[in-house]
Amino acid sequence: MKSAVYPGSFDPITNGHLSIIRRGLEIFDEVIVAVAKNPEKKNLFPLEERLDIIRRVTETIPGVRVDTFTGLLVDYVISQKTNVILRGIRALSDFDYEFQLALMNRKLNRKVQSIFLMTDYKWLYVSSTIIKEAAALGGDVNALVPDIVREALADKFPALKARLKKSNH
Repeated sequence: MKSAVYPGSFDPITNGHLSIIRRGLEIFDEVIVAVAKNPEKKNLFPLEERLDIIRRVTETIPGVRVDTFTGLLVDYVISQKTNVILRGIRALSDFDYEFQLALMNRKLNRKVQSIFLMTDYKWLYVSSTIIKEAAALGGDVNALVPDIVREALADKFPALKARLKKSNH
């Protein structure tokens, strides 16, 4: 069985992330969604809540495992008995950053390979940061995130909760 580690903060997981996971499963038997534990980063959702959301969103997708890691990604990848990091790229700016990370990971461990999937065009502009900003202002994020995520965002942002209440009446 060949696995790939898909690392990130997933704060929150988006339909773009899910697209990469599903497409990754066309290549690999298992995709490990590895949520980085980074106490320095200010996340909207605490780690345990992100893990719960990701597990609920991916529970019907065979081949997905959700886990956390700290420390060097390459060490985590090897600990999972694989040598593949799966990453999604939306635009040239992502490529520049991901290219630097891939080179550093190769320097740290030559056995670890980075595989990049281009995002589907409909998710080109979608990022967790943009979704949080839109949700905070009551923006309609329905088509960008799974329902579970939209509900979790509404619990954090009163403006989105108010929009959802209006649309349900």
